[in-house]
Amino acid sequence: MSGIKLSICIPTYNREAYLRNALEHCETYDFDFSYEIVISDNASTDNTAQVVEEFVAKGLPIRFHRRAVNGGPYKNIASTFRHAVGEYSIYLADDDFLMPDGVKAAVAYLDANSDVSACHASWYLYDEIADRDLTTFYKVDEDIKFGRHDFVEVFQFIFERHIFPEIAIYRSSALRSVWVPRDFCFCFFAYLAHVLDQGGVAFLKQPFYRSVVTSKLAPNRSQTGNEEVMVAWDKYRGGLEYFLYMAAKRGKLNTGPESRAIYEEMCKVFTLNRMAVAVRFWAVRKDFIKAYELYTRMALGGMGNHPEVAALRESFPMLVAMQTLAYQVSATAGVDRLVLSGMADPALITELLRDVGLAPEIEVTADLDDSASAEVESTIIFAADMARREKFLELGYKPNMIFIESDLTQHILI
Repeated sequence: MSGIKLSICIPTYNREAYLRNALEHCETYDFDFSYEIVISDNASTDNTAQVVEEFVAKGLPIRFHRRAVNGGPYKNIASTFRHAVGEYSIYLADDDFLMPDGVKAAVAYLDANSDVSACHASWYLYDEIADRDLTTFYKVDEDIKFGRHDFVEVFQFIFERHIFPEIAIYRSSALRSVWVPRDFCFCFFAYLAHVLDQGGVAFLKQPFYRSVVTSKLAPNRSQTGNEEVMVAWDKYRGGLEYFLYMAAKRGKLNTGPESRAIYEEMCKVFTLNRMAVAVRFWAVRKDFIKAYELYTRMALGGMGNHPEVAALRESFPMLVAMQTLAYQVSATAGVDRLVLSGMADPALITELLRDVGLAPEIEVTADLDDSASAEVESTIIFAADMARREKFLELGYKPNMIFIESDLTQHILI
C-alpha cells in the first residue's frame, strides 16, 4: 500500500491560469491524512508544466503526467484515475475547489463504512467574484446509505430528489471498472450503476465541492455544464435506462409490462424536467426556435404548464416567427435587404429581428424607393397582408421571397 489516503485527480488542458488558481486553493487544505494531487495534462501547449513545477517546488504533493496527444476530457480524467495511488480518489476540475471540512467528513465516513464504494454529495455553485455560495445543485436532508445492488431504492431516490451523481469520493479499487467510456448514456448514471454493482453507495448531507460558476479570471465565460444541460436531455434518459438495465440483469427489477410502464414514465418525467431547464437556457441565448422545439416535446409529455416554460409560452408565436424570418433572410444567398411593408412599428420589428439573429449586413427598410425594381434579386419582403403580397408579385418579386405573418406563425401551436 502507498500509505496515501486520498488522491485529488485534476485533468487539465491549456488552462494555466485556472490551474494556478486551483493549486493555490490546494495549498490551504489542512487535511489530517496523507494525500496526493494527480495532474494529467492533455498535451497542453501553454505553460501548464511550468505552473506545476512551481507548486512542486513549494512542497505540494503533486504527481504530474502528460499525455502525448489530446484525447479529449474523458480520457484525461481516466488518466488521472489510473495514476492515482490513494485509497480514495476524487475528481477536481481545474477551475473548481474542494471544501476541506466536507472532504474530511466524507473520508471519515468511508473509513467507518468499508462496505461503501463511493460517497456522493451535492455541490455548491460558487460565485468567486462575490466569494459566496449561491445554491446547492440538489439537496440531501441527512446522510443515507444504500446497500450493494439496491438499484430500485437508489433509482427512486434519484427520481424524487432529481439527483445528479457527478461529485463523489470513490474507493479507488472500484474505479478500475467504474470509469469507462459511456457516450449515449449520461456517464454519471452509468458510473453510479457500476459502483452499486460492487458495493454500497452513500449520499452525504455535507457538500465537499465548489463548482465555480462566476470566475474572477473570466467573469463572462461559458459554463461547460450549462452547455451540456442545453442538449443532453436524451443522454440523461439513456443514463437512467442504463441504470435500470443493470438492475434488471442483477435480478433486482421486474421487467413485466406494468413495472416497465412505471419506470418508463419515471424516466420520461425526469427527462422532461431537464428539458424545461434547457428551454430556459435557450431562451436566455435568444434561440427561441430551439426553445419552442423543446416546448413541443414537453407539452406532448404533459408538461406544457411547467413553470420554466409558462412565462415563454404566450410569446412563442411572435419570437419564433421573428427568428424564423431572420433565419430565412440571413440564409438566402445574395440577399442584402429586407423590406417591412405596412408594419405598424417597423423600428421595433427591426430591433427584434437584430436581437434574434438577423445578419448585421442586411439593410432593413420600411418602404420601397424608386430603385426597388433593380433590387428584386437581393430583396426579401415581409408584407402586412395578402394584398401587399400580391402587389409585390406584380412587381416581379419571387413568390418565396415574400412573407406574410401566417407563413411564419401557422405552425407555431401553443
